[in-house]
Amino acid sequence: MELRRIMAHPPDKLSRAQVLCLFAGLLLALAPHAGRLPWWVNSWVACMFAWRILLALYDRNLPHRLWPILFSLGGVIAVALTYRTIFGRDAGVTLLVLLMSLKLLEMKRLRDIFVVVFLAYFLALTNFFYSQTIPTAGLMLATVLTLTASLVGFNNPQGAVTGNFRTAGVLLVQASPIMLLLFFLFPRVPGPLWGLPQDAFAGITGLTDTMTPGMLSNLSQSDAIAFRARFDGQPPARRLLYWRGPVLWDFDGRTWRMGNVRLNNNYTVDARGPAVDYQVTLEPHNRNWLFALDIPGRIPPNARATHDYQLWSLPPVRSRMRYDMRSYLSYRASAGSDRRDLAAAVALPQAGNPRSRELARQWRSKAGEGPDRNIELVRQAISFFRTGGYEYTLTPPLLGVHSVDEFLFETRQGFCEHFASAFVFLMRASGVPARVVTGYQGGEVNPVDGYLEVRQADAHAWAEVWLGDEGWTRVDPTATAVPIRVDAGIAAAVPRSSALPLLLRADAEWLRALRNNWSALANQWNQWVLGYNFDRQREMLSFFGMRSVDWRTLAALLLWTIGGVIGLTALWLFGRIQRSDPVQRAWLAFCAKLARAGVAKRPAEGPLDYGTRASGQLPARAETISAITQLYLELRYGKVAQPAGVARLRNMVRAFIP
Repeated sequence: MELRRIMAHPPDKLSRAQVLCLFAGLLLALAPHAGRLPWWVNSWVACMFAWRILLALYDRNLPHRLWPILFSLGGVIAVALTYRTIFGRDAGVTLLVLLMSLKLLEMKRLRDIFVVVFLAYFLALTNFFYSQTIPTAGLMLATVLTLTASLVGFNNPQGAVTGNFRTAGVLLVQASPIMLLLFFLFPRVPGPLWGLPQDAFAGITGLTDTMTPGMLSNLSQSDAIAFRARFDGQPPARRLLYWRGPVLWDFDGRTWRMGNVRLNNNYTVDARGPAVDYQVTLEPHNRNWLFALDIPGRIPPNARATHDYQLWSLPPVRSRMRYDMRSYLSYRASAGSDRRDLAAAVALPQAGNPRSRELARQWRSKAGEGPDRNIELVRQAISFFRTGGYEYTLTPPLLGVHSVDEFLFETRQGFCEHFASAFVFLMRASGVPARVVTGYQGGEVNPVDGYLEVRQADAHAWAEVWLGDEGWTRVDPTATAVPIRVDAGIAAAVPRSSALPLLLRADAEWLRALRNNWSALANQWNQWVLGYNFDRQREMLSFFGMRSVDWRTLAALLLWTIGGVIGLTALWLFGRIQRSDPVQRAWLAFCAKLARAGVAKRPAEGPLDYGTRASGQLPARAETISAITQLYLELRYGKVAQPAGVARLRNMVRAFIP
C-alpha cells in the first residue's frame, strides 16, 4: 500500500536537467524511426512533445483525460488507413510511437513517468527489427543509458545529472554478467523462435526472379554487401568468379523470367578440374536462391539443387546465413537437357525485334547443318559483339518495344543485362538453345580480414548455350565486348563520370581503406554476435567439454550459472555492508551501559548532546563520561583514528561503571 501511494503521488518539482534527460532518452529512441514513419506521424509526435513542454514551462494543467482517449482512437484509425492494417512491423511500431507520445499528456504521477520510460525501452528494442548493425547497437546502448539515468533522477530528485549517468553506467556494468550469460547460454534452436511479419523484409535490395533493361544497372548504385566468401587457400582469379544465381528461361519481348523451378533429386557434377572450397556468409534477401561459384559441387543443408544448377534454399533467406561450399570451375553441365528444356531454351515471342531475327537468319544460313553448327553460330555472335563498338555504361538510353534491335543497332550502349539479353535472343533466333544466368561477378578481397566481399554493385548477367557434347557452356557477351569488366571490376569498366558509389571508385584509396576496416569490423560483428546461432553455441560448449546438449540441459545450465552469479553478487554485497568499526563498537557499548543506568540515547541525539545530558544526570561520573565522549569524537570524526587511541577508548569503556 505504501508503494502504491508513492507511485501515485505527484513527483517533487523536477529540475530542468532531469526533464531534459527524460526527453533526450525519448528522442534517442524515436530518432531512428523518423525516416521510416509517415510524415503525419512525425508531425504528430512533434506536436505532442511541444504541447507537453509548453504545459510544463507555463505550469498549466494537463488536458482532460478524454482528449488522450480521442487521440488514441484517431491514431488507430489513421494507422489502419495508412497501412491497411494495425498488425505487422511497420504498423505496430507506428502505433507504439503514437501511444508513447500520447502518454506524455498523462504524465503527472511517478507511475506515469515509469510507464513512459518503459515504453521508450521497448521502442528502442524495435529498432533492431530494421537494423542490427554496430551503429544501431551503439545508439540503443546510449538510449538505454540515458533512459536509465532519467529513472535514477526521478528516484533521486536532488541528485546531479552527471551523478545519475554515473549511477546508470554502474547499473549497466553490473548487469553485464547476466547479459553475457543469457547471450551465450540461452537455448538457440535451429530456426527462429517466432516469425516476423512479412513487412519486416520489405526494402531488401538484391537480385529478383526477373530481368528487364536497367534493372541490374540500378543495383550498381549500391555498395551494400550481398555476401562474403572465405576461401580455403588463395581465391581464384577475378575473371573466374561467376557467382550463380537465378536462371531465366522465359522471354516476353522485354522481360526475362525464371519460369518453373524444378528440383534435381539426382544432382551430380561432371567435374573436369580441381575443387575449390570456401565458406559463404549470405546477407538476407527474402528469396530462396543461394549463391555459389559456377558450378556448385555441394548442396548446403536445407537446400536443393535445381535442374539448371541453381541452389535453392527451402525456406526463404530472411536472416544471415552461413554455409560451406565446394565448386568446380571446370566442368561439364549436362543437366536440364531433356526435350522440354531445350524447347524452352529456344522459345521466343512470335513477333518483335525483326532486325535481330534477320541477322540470326543470316548466321544460320552461313553455318549450315553440320555437327558443329551451334559452335559456329556462337563464334559468329561473339565476333559480332567484339567488333560492334559497344559501350558499357551505368546509364544506358531507354529502350522501346524492340529493345534488342535498339540496343544492337542503334544505341550500342548498355549494362550487362542488355548484352546478355541480346546475345541469348540472337542465339535462340538462330536455333541454339540458350538461357540467361544472373548473379554476381567478381568481388574484392578485404585485406584486413581476408574475406572476399561481393557487393550489390557486382550484380551481373551472362548467357549459357547448349553445345551438345560440351553441355551448357557459359558465354559472357559483356566480357566479350568489354573484357576489363571481368578482369578489373565495374569501377574500371565504366567511364570516370559514371555515378558509382563513392567508396567503389578506384581513385578513393583512403576511403577504400576506411571502408575495408569498417567492413572487417562489421563482418566480425556479424560472425560472432549476430551469427551466434545453434551451431556456434554447440561449438562453444564443446570447447568446455559438453559434447552433446539439448535445450533442457542448456536451460538448467543457464539457471544454475545465473543463480551462481546472483549468489556471488549477494555475498559480495553482504561483505560490503558497513559493519561497526572498533570505535563505533566501543561507543555503542558505552551507550548500552548508560541506558542500563537509565540514560538511554534518543534517536535524533548526537554524541556531544548525549554526553552532556548523561553527565548532568550522572554527576558522579561526569568527568569520565565527558572524557569518553571527547575521545570518541576525536577518533570518529578526526582525520585518522590512531590504534593507541582506539585501544584507550576501548579500555575506558570497559572500565566505566555508571
